[in-house]
Amino acid sequence: MCLKKFLLVAAAAAMFSGCAMMPAGSAASAPSDVAAAAERLRVAMVDPTAAALGALVADDLSYGHSGGKVDTKASFISDLLDGKSDFVTIAITDQTIKVVDAHTAIVRHTFTADTNDSGKPGKVSLKILGVWQKQGGDWKLLARQAVRVAP
Repeated sequence: MCLKKFLLVAAAAAMFSGCAMMPAGSAASAPSDVAAAAERLRVAMVDPTAAALGALVADDLSYGHSGGKVDTKASFISDLLDGKSDFVTIAITDQTIKVVDAHTAIVRHTFTADTNDSGKPGKVSLKILGVWQKQGGDWKLLARQAVRVAP
């Protein structure tokens, strides 16, 4: 009986000490922090700067397009800055955010945009899966996969 009490007390102490080590409000604010980072990325994709995009995208980015092309951080930023990938407008709807742990979040949404890729006007409607990772206190896009919306 005494051993059971000891194990219960030890387990409770371990659990509470783990909670005490988490920064206050970190779990509660994580979804809104991820949403804010995703919104900053949307804005940066419409009006791209190397600084804004670089701050939002992880160095190990794997960015899968609906047509099969896979970008790295360098190629993703370069295509936006050079106008190969030019978003005139971007609308995000149906967004869900699942914070998996203190450093990982999954974001899904519908992405509709007016484009002007390499000077050619167009429209896209995509379903997006994004994996965000907290790096050095900031949420960064680590992986993204786009699929076309079924007609």
